[in-house]
Amino acid sequence: MSEENKFTFENPEYRQTYWHTCSHILAQAVKRLYPEVKLAIGPSIEEGFYYDMDSPFPFTPEILEKIEAEMRKICKEKLKLERFELPREEAIKFMEEKGEPYKVELINDLPEDAHISFYKQGEFTDLCAGPHLDSTGRVKGNAIKLTACNAAYWRGDSNRETLQRIYGIAFPKKDELDAYLQRIEEAKRRDHRKLGKELGLFMLRDEGPGFPFFLPKGMVLRNTLIDYWRQVHKRYGYVEISTPMMLNRQLWERSGHWDHYKNNMYTTVIDDVDFAVKPMNCPGGMLVYSSEPHSYKELPLRVGELGLVHRHELSGALHGLFRVRCFTQDDAHVFMTREQMKDVIQETVRLFDEVYSTFGLSYTIELSTMPEDHIGTVEEWEHNQDILKNAITEMGKDFVINEGDGAFYGPKLDFHLADSLGRTWQCGTIQLDSQLPERFELEYTGADNEKHRPVMIHRVVLGSIERFIGVITEHFAGAFPAWLSPVQVKVLTITDRVDGYAADIAAKLDAMGFRVEVDTRNEKIGYKIREAQLQKVPYMLVVGDRDQENGTVSVRHRSGEDQGAMSLDAFAALLKEEVDTKAIR
Repeated sequence: MSEENKFTFENPEYRQTYWHTCSHILAQAVKRLYPEVKLAIGPSIEEGFYYDMDSPFPFTPEILEKIEAEMRKICKEKLKLERFELPREEAIKFMEEKGEPYKVELINDLPEDAHISFYKQGEFTDLCAGPHLDSTGRVKGNAIKLTACNAAYWRGDSNRETLQRIYGIAFPKKDELDAYLQRIEEAKRRDHRKLGKELGLFMLRDEGPGFPFFLPKGMVLRNTLIDYWRQVHKRYGYVEISTPMMLNRQLWERSGHWDHYKNNMYTTVIDDVDFAVKPMNCPGGMLVYSSEPHSYKELPLRVGELGLVHRHELSGALHGLFRVRCFTQDDAHVFMTREQMKDVIQETVRLFDEVYSTFGLSYTIELSTMPEDHIGTVEEWEHNQDILKNAITEMGKDFVINEGDGAFYGPKLDFHLADSLGRTWQCGTIQLDSQLPERFELEYTGADNEKHRPVMIHRVVLGSIERFIGVITEHFAGAFPAWLSPVQVKVLTITDRVDGYAADIAAKLDAMGFRVEVDTRNEKIGYKIREAQLQKVPYMLVVGDRDQENGTVSVRHRSGEDQGAMSLDAFAALLKEEVDTKAIR
């Protein structure tokens, strides 16, 4: 980090310090306006800051505006932030006198010999470890925005007090705040939950929280995506299997999931035997491999599965298609010799490159290392981590280390996709595993005619079909490329005299394999065009008396581009080229 960027948002530490100071300014503003409010905690977060508070009244939008105005005043006052420490007992007494019970509880949890740090700015003092800016004047008051207020449990415990969490964002310049707020508005416009409803893709119901319903157009999108997945994997030499949705407890104990993942699994009893609905496909894949003998000549053996899995998620964590309780994981397990590990990893990354580029998605890579809760020796973990590092380094790809976040059975490469708004989504993963083959005693016969233990990777490219649909819905703002769009063409009539001609056009396009609808309603053509654009249909064919006489169609793209009159064959050739090349337009 250059010296000139040290005190800018280019420096993550400065950015977090800036936002942390903003959280204290927020708390000070609230206490000035509403002294009866009790303070809990107020950290900086990945994007902005928040403060949890116990208030006898709700923080309405009008109240948030008043708090914002007071925050701007505090910035103008240029109050110095001063750090001081107190022994634990004095700190408790200090916060008791201020009537802050949540702060007292936090101090009580600290060691008896601890010296507790505080930060003072003007009349306001808060319990805090820091760090902070040296003055409230360092924060630009006109570049602060309180963005939301939600409920939050004290210390994340649903059995404790319900607090109100005020979120905020701030930047060193007003134009940076304006740009951020514009991105937020654009993100709202692209929200896949909103678009999913408007475009008739999927629905969510209280009768099945976290269990999405796919509607007819959503199924077209879903099946087209799956067809593409199968085409790519066939080219890369994968075979496809399907394993049961429910398997007995003994299997999950053997795989290690019962000990490491039980709280996220749905269980039941059948004939007095414990069963679990599968949260992942791996153990079933182990059984398929072990069902017959294998030779080194078969390896690497690439086995894919579009498996429906169920995982228990807390209701508060559910979010559209991004966080659900059941989803189809585009799983694959590749069984290999130790000598093949690097080549298989690189081949898998090339597959990822092909798929992600099809959707115009770039990515960054994160290497997640051994967690505390793991199986296998440290030596095995370090060896496998080195294999992953070397494989992607040789491909000229950069990565960052995510310490201690590997799967319990092995290290992994996580692929974080960047969408059209610059947001990142963790979708693909490559997990290197020498533990499950050991637990399931998997074998292959080597060239020496002896039995050997394979190693394997677990990998997904889309992550889950449902979540990936959510990602690309927001990435494309619902305007899917023609090859993926649920409806590719809409034929629009100007007059009822051409209804038969429109039906004939639609029938011919359908016979060519295109997805087409006809709008013969007694509405003005401008209205029909606008509605088709709102439905994000790539192409509209406007037909009137002249088109019927000349045997043509007037072609309009959803972008508003008028491509003029052409023969149906010419249009079909244009669309076929766009679909075959999977062009993004």
